[in-house]
Amino acid sequence: MPRIFGFVVGAIWILFAIMAFRASSAGAAADQPDAAFWWLVIMAFYTLAAGVALVGTARHKYQGPKKHYP
Repeated sequence: MPRIFGFVVGAIWILFAIMAFRASSAGAAADQPDAAFWWLVIMAFYTLAAGVALVGTARHKYQGPKKHYP
């Protein structure tokens, strides 16, 4: 169950990145290169966050240290 949460968070970040890319494309179409550039920068951060969330969730080990009882 905890893994599902990590993958859902990664998917949400991907959706945010797609929306930022669409805003960047709209800025470029409206002849506003500064808006297009900064939305592209924001998209890069969202994509990085999504990658970290997905890879971190996939690589995370849910097994903690063994308890030693006396």
